[in-house]
Amino acid sequence: MNILFENETNYNFDEIKMDIFNNVINETLRYENFPTSVEVSITIVTNSEIQKINSKFRNIDKPTDVLSFPLIDFTNENPSELSEKITMLGDIVISIEKAVSQAQEYGHSIDRELGFLTAHSMLHLLGYDHMTADEEKIMFTKQKEILNNIGLTR
Repeated sequence: MNILFENETNYNFDEIKMDIFNNVINETLRYENFPTSVEVSITIVTNSEIQKINSKFRNIDKPTDVLSFPLIDFTNENPSELSEKITMLGDIVISIEKAVSQAQEYGHSIDRELGFLTAHSMLHLLGYDHMTADEEKIMFTKQKEILNNIGLTR
């Protein structure tokens, strides 16, 4: 697995936080029995920057916590048929300001919030969504189990 990491903020990402990204991505792939090596891009931005991206790509002119940009449409692609080469799954963009404020709002650590946002986004990259109540239940159950499996509980 390869993580392309870019921090466009002044927030300090120490080794522990980098391990969170690595552990969550690895656990999500294990949990989903994903058969290939992957590459994922994670970019950390400010609220202002994520608002611009959200406006451009989703026509929603407000900041959000995380955006996912999958490169594979799993409704048309079977993961077991992907080549043995590294598969670029897509891009994850996280607003560190939203992550910090949500961690405070929900009463858990920034580590847990970054883990949650990464698991959420990874599931989007793997083809999951939460547009209906049934989809939301499936996706949120998976997120919780993935985080519990690596000890990132509330």
